[in-house]
Amino acid sequence: MYKISEFAEITGLSKETLRYYAEVKLLEPAYINPNNNYRYYDDGSYFLAMILVKLRRFGFTIQEMITVMEDESFANLEQLLIKKRKKIQIQIKDLWLQVDEIGEFLASGKEEYE
Repeated sequence: MYKISEFAEITGLSKETLRYYAEVKLLEPAYINPNNNYRYYDDGSYFLAMILVKLRRFGFTIQEMITVMEDESFANLEQLLIKKRKKIQIQIKDLWLQVDEIGEFLASGKEEYE
């Protein structure tokens, strides 16, 4: 079992994030000591935390992460990841269009002053 500070260090999640994840029932401690309310996490918690770290890195919202974690079999995770990838690809395409528009705008401004 890991105390919250140890668990935060090995997962890269802050203690505040871990407390928030517990509050929204995303990642609850494996055990809370009733005498002092210390939170403890186990190896299973570590596995789930690493999934959450990846999902956050992939741009999942808290609600999307809750949806993934509620499906304990992770049966729908692949489909969610495919949808997220497609959404990111569209965002990238849109950003490249914006880059092109900025370039065109800059070029048109230079032409006016030449």
